[in-house]
Amino acid sequence: MRSILFAASLMAALPGAARADQRFEATLAGHAFLPAASFVAPPAGALPGFATSGRFTGPGNLRVEQRGSMPGDTGPAYGRRPTGLSLPFEGQPVQGFSGIKPVAGEPGAYWVLTDNGFGNRRNSSDALLMFHKLRPDFRTGNVTIERSIFLSDPNRVVPFPIATDSSATRFLTGADFDPESIQPVADGFWIGEEFGPFLIKLDLEGRVQRVVATQLENAEIRSPDNPALQLAANPSATTAFRAQRSGGYEGLALSPDGSRLFALLEKPLFISAGQPEGNFLRILELDTARGAWTGRAMKYRLEPGSTSIGDFNMVDERRALIIERDDGEGDPSLACADGQQPPACFPKPAGLKRIYLVDLQRTDAEGFVHKIGHIDLMAIRDPQKLARTQGDRGPGAPADRFGFPFFTIENVAVVDADHIIVANDNNLPFSAGRFLTRADANEFILLRVPELLRGR
Repeated sequence: MRSILFAASLMAALPGAARADQRFEATLAGHAFLPAASFVAPPAGALPGFATSGRFTGPGNLRVEQRGSMPGDTGPAYGRRPTGLSLPFEGQPVQGFSGIKPVAGEPGAYWVLTDNGFGNRRNSSDALLMFHKLRPDFRTGNVTIERSIFLSDPNRVVPFPIATDSSATRFLTGADFDPESIQPVADGFWIGEEFGPFLIKLDLEGRVQRVVATQLENAEIRSPDNPALQLAANPSATTAFRAQRSGGYEGLALSPDGSRLFALLEKPLFISAGQPEGNFLRILELDTARGAWTGRAMKYRLEPGSTSIGDFNMVDERRALIIERDDGEGDPSLACADGQQPPACFPKPAGLKRIYLVDLQRTDAEGFVHKIGHIDLMAIRDPQKLARTQGDRGPGAPADRFGFPFFTIENVAVVDADHIIVANDNNLPFSAGRFLTRADANEFILLRVPELLRGR
């Protein structure tokens, strides 16, 4: 017994050694904000209607032209707390960051991806798809947008009709694709999206070069929003699909040599009507040179209480970071008690918000990748008091801990040997996780996590 205990203690003391799913500490090293109400003008050549966005976000998705006439709120599951911003908007919202990667050769600059627009195909036909090069300044807390690139299909590569099909510029909208993950490569970018789900290759100016449908075990995987599907004429008939709505490629990682993409679904696949195949997600491998699936597939097991993943990026040739989360938002210290009602409290506060380190080359007999360990984004150490706000919290909240209590946390990437960057998707103007009645900003945090990054 003594020898076993000694060996266990020695293993724990070794640098980089980690037990299965060991919890590592994260320390706040910087905090910066891009305000929620951040907008850009539509690009030259865009149709005139794109000067306004969010016109179809009201009841029944019927058009509303008067800007600022529809107040945003968090929806019924989160207490319909007002967020202080109203639709439609003047301009195109920068919000909704759903993928991040450092800009090669430009320390401190990052590519970030704006997602679908306002949440679904029906309400986002006036939301232009785009990504940005931005620079968080952790000394001042400000974020500068240096460039915005709009997605387009002028060469008519997309094989199905798009919202701007007859225009010359053919800019893409949130009615065409739901981009959720991004990987820059030498000649452009790869995008993972959710409606197909598809992988999309773009050139350096955001023009579509290729659209790759999902293949698993020699069968195409489609979501209910796939453009190839339509409702049956018989009301008792069903339409077959395996990917869940909003369950496509939330994560997309690139091997260090650029030869492989690892595409991670956000939610479990269905095996029959309404029945998921299990509490796990699929990771599919794509050969970037051929733009074709290799046939290799892995599995990622979700933790109890987890509902989906948020982002996926490689650390090295075999290890990767994956955000795992529940659907809660708001600090648990302000959870609604018996008799309390929103907006004075959070009815569904944040619980499981973690970043896992996994080993893609270490899989078990069933194909599950090995989880090495994680950090808890609800319990970040802040000894230097670098948090620029803690938001709305209850009196029992620990003063020495900083939380990231957002519904959707969808951005993580390695900065250097000791640090990672993490950011939220603020679902403008429908999420309020930092404050009870204020739309979430796009927050960027720099975390010091040397033990996590050295975990094996």
